Amino acid sequence: MEYQLYINGEWKDTVTGYVAEDKNPADDSVFARVHFAGGAEVEEAIAAAQRAWRPWADTPAAQKEQILLKAADWMQEHIDEVADVLMGESGSAFGKAYFEAGFAVDILRTAAGECRRVFGQVQQQEAGEISMIRRLPLGVVAGIAPFNFPLLLALKKVAFALAAGNTFVLKPASATPVSGVMIAKALDGAGIPKGVFNLVPGSGEEVGNKLIEDERIRMVAFTGSTAVGRGIASKASVLFKKYSLEMGGKNPLILLKDFDVEQAVRIAGFGAFFHQGEICMCTSRLIVEEPVYDPFCEAFAAYARTMKVGDPHQKDTIIGPLIKQEQCQIIDSQIQDAVSKGAVLMTGGTHEGNFYQPTVLKDVTPDMRIFYEESFGPVTSIIKAVDAQDAVRLCNDNQYGLSSSLLTNDLSKAMSLSLDMEAGMVHINNATVSDNSTVAFGGVKNSGV
Repeated sequence: MEYQLYINGEWKDTVTGYVAEDKNPADDSVFARVHFAGGAEVEEAIAAAQRAWRPWADTPAAQKEQILLKAADWMQEHIDEVADVLMGESGSAFGKAYFEAGFAVDILRTAAGECRRVFGQVQQQEAGEISMIRRLPLGVVAGIAPFNFPLLLALKKVAFALAAGNTFVLKPASATPVSGVMIAKALDGAGIPKGVFNLVPGSGEEVGNKLIEDERIRMVAFTGSTAVGRGIASKASVLFKKYSLEMGGKNPLILLKDFDVEQAVRIAGFGAFFHQGEICMCTSRLIVEEPVYDPFCEAFAAYARTMKVGDPHQKDTIIGPLIKQEQCQIIDSQIQDAVSKGAVLMTGGTHEGNFYQPTVLKDVTPDMRIFYEESFGPVTSIIKAVDAQDAVRLCNDNQYGLSSSLLTNDLSKAMSLSLDMEAGMVHINNATVSDNSTVAFGGVKNSGV
């Protein structure tokens, strides 16, 4: 299949002549060919969005709502096609692909409801004097999406910006551009006015930087690495434009001694290995109170060995391929460093092609790289804590602060300890990978703004 750009309500070939090969990470075959934008097309997309934003902002809420609901219907009706794209270009396992596609439908419907919820405020000042506060759309918003949840994390940016009356220019991840095409198809099929949504796949150099640096773009919404996010913040700040950055994580799960070990294994296993650990919220540090440390380590490693690695299209596959071979080499290096410093490799630690075996290290300590560095793969570290307070100290000993979990049956500890955990999200008796379309999402420290 060959896919075009979507600019000003039209599907267009690239004027650069560059049509990229979108590779399937499972076998490196060509999944699709996608037209990549150059500077001229980025300019065309921004100009179209700029022309469209005032009419779109003035469009009645009911009309915006209907367009987003029709887009949700399109996504639901084409859910098999959408899931196939996610399996084919991002290595999403069968269950994850359908979960993401279904979540996309939910996001569009939730955003449709938000069209009617743009509330201002009236304040009484002095006698005979009031202040009226209006909430207005910014104008043109740019979104830069990641490869791991390419549909969900792009659509979170797009749908709510459109609901608030903004227009949008989306740059999908270079490794997963067809997921962005699915959003364009849904909105086009729903009758979105020309210029309100524009899709410009391409490189960070050709597309991303131009979106960030253009003064007509009033906000940049980004999900990706902390290093890239830091660069976006620096460039956007010079132009006084808003930015939303959802970046890296080294997410801890704290297991206290009063919690059931078998239940903890299931919760931690989902958080650590869902979408082969390629999630900013994945559970990459398991901090376990000493009395249950040994039984948890044995049970968790045994659980990891049961996970099927292989073809994402097979319904029982849990671990699909990593997005690229280089990530396997990064994980290899982290494991070698940890083992050389005393960590014990309980299972995994090998890969064939882009398929990395679910990997469990125990006795991990802060002098090892893997304690602090993101792995972005199916590998997690188990760390021993003397007591609950020591567990929180280990939890906070990190530059990141995105998601976290606390497993305990003690309500008092659940409340008091969670307030001391330095994370944007703390999940009590649930996995670090947990999200909902109506709940606030974000991190602290180097995990986001």
